[in-house]
Amino acid sequence: MMKPSRRPPARFRLRRTSLSAEEMRRIRTTAILFLLFGFSYLIFDKAFDNNNSNPIQYFLPPTHTFPTHDSLVMDSADTNLETVLKEASMPDNTVILTTLNEAWADPENSVLDLFLESFRIGYQTSKLLNHLVIIALDQKAFMSCKRAHTHCFAFITEGADLSQEAYFMTPDYLNMTWLRIDFLRSVLELGYNFLFTDADVMWFRDPFPHFYPNTDFQIACDHYSGNSTDVESNHPNGGFSFVRSNARSIEFYKYWYSSRELYPGLHDQDVLNNIKFDSFLIDINLQIRFLSTAYFGGFCEPSKDLNKVCTMHANCCVGLGNKVHDLRIMLQDWKNYMTLPPSLKNSQRPTWSRFNNCALALRRHFGMSDNGTRVEQ
Repeated sequence: MMKPSRRPPARFRLRRTSLSAEEMRRIRTTAILFLLFGFSYLIFDKAFDNNNSNPIQYFLPPTHTFPTHDSLVMDSADTNLETVLKEASMPDNTVILTTLNEAWADPENSVLDLFLESFRIGYQTSKLLNHLVIIALDQKAFMSCKRAHTHCFAFITEGADLSQEAYFMTPDYLNMTWLRIDFLRSVLELGYNFLFTDADVMWFRDPFPHFYPNTDFQIACDHYSGNSTDVESNHPNGGFSFVRSNARSIEFYKYWYSSRELYPGLHDQDVLNNIKFDSFLIDINLQIRFLSTAYFGGFCEPSKDLNKVCTMHANCCVGLGNKVHDLRIMLQDWKNYMTLPPSLKNSQRPTWSRFNNCALALRRHFGMSDNGTRVEQ
């Protein structure tokens, strides 16, 4: 019995041997492309799986401008600025923002603890904590925020160490103030209005009823002239401002940030004092108002009537320890005020204790004696 032949039929042998060199090249190319596609699919599929990412977003830059530090242990939501802002925002897309570094979060002298306490003991201010986003400038500040608050964002830039106390007008201080201005510009570009507050601002009443309507940019003052539109005599303080997101405010923040090149060595506040006269602000029709120290005071110019005060800022003060000491006195003054019956609150017009540590430290910083005279160096 004959065994079946292992050779293919003649017609198949003829077709195989008749393939051209061009056809063979196409087959090899197709096979290589198929292998590459399969390998790439496995790689990207695993990447998307691990990062829980949308494949379309994988190829796009992140929505926030500022990178986060690789060594931080964070929830995925904490790495995306827009996500954090959305979770904290009011119905009209307004958020409250503050910045925090390791020095101000230190349990021994925690400005953060005093800041959050002021919201809790203030009149109808505790609800505003739901809309507060703490911008952490270093890893320890971020972890402190996560232990104490709901909405935290890690804003940590490569090559910049902002963890330590930044003394007034030092390079670290200037770097911090200008990073803040650029960061706030990015918040406006995302479509959010913001109320920015330094963490050494104590909150005693809801400030929103005292803001001006139809105003792009309004800011607290170290000195208030009595006229909210007085550009010349009001001395703005960048530690407390309410800004509405629109084309005018975005252009203003870009201009403010770029103006640092024209005034090297000045911080954002002093540069603002210079550019507030510029025709550029008139050209873009920026609506600007200055906030009265009767409602938004500080150590420079305290709110005199506790029946009116909304916030108090530990400005005109040098040294973290001095700030914390006098802020504790301030909080105790407020607690004492809140225990008074309405009749005494209205008749006595209670006010603050003296904030001596900050006053003395500032005089010494500027070479003044305790009685206010210049000390020869």
